Amino acid sequence: MDGVDVRVARDEADLAAHHRVRVAVFVEEQGIFAGDDRDIWDEHAVKVVASVGGRVLGAVRLYPLDEAGLWKGDRLAVLPEGRRLRVGAPLVRFAVATAGAHGGARMIALIQRRNVPFFRHLGWSALGDETDFRGATHQEMTIPLAGAAPAFAPGGYGWALGT
Repeated sequence: MDGVDVRVARDEADLAAHHRVRVAVFVEEQGIFAGDDRDIWDEHAVKVVASVGGRVLGAVRLYPLDEAGLWKGDRLAVLPEGRRLRVGAPLVRFAVATAGAHGGARMIALIQRRNVPFFRHLGWSALGDETDFRGATHQEMTIPLAGAAPAFAPGGYGWALGT
């Protein structure tokens, strides 16, 4: 979408806005977490923000799970105004491209059921059956990345994907 600025959080203001969006969506709107959604993965995750007109309306974090190129994207959060402005797709595409640029070969994510069609439209595929996460139905999904060749992990990713 024109006018959407998607970038890796570059300063304390971006990081604060990133976390404000996550709290607004996961704590206040959806009630999935109480108080805050931060966990151990936040310490080293790449935090991404999407803004329109200088206002951060979306956030996602991503991080490597292994040295063979498996990345995880999670805590994708978009404020209602951002949903209307369709910042979600550029945000997801940026996260996928960023993981690939860092040598990633595959990305996985745990997606809320209502968002599965959106991710399929962006090229993601479902893995296995739906599962419960903190009281909400989710679907594990995956997408290949443009980074390291999958042959880098000769045994494949079955161990991580539950296959």
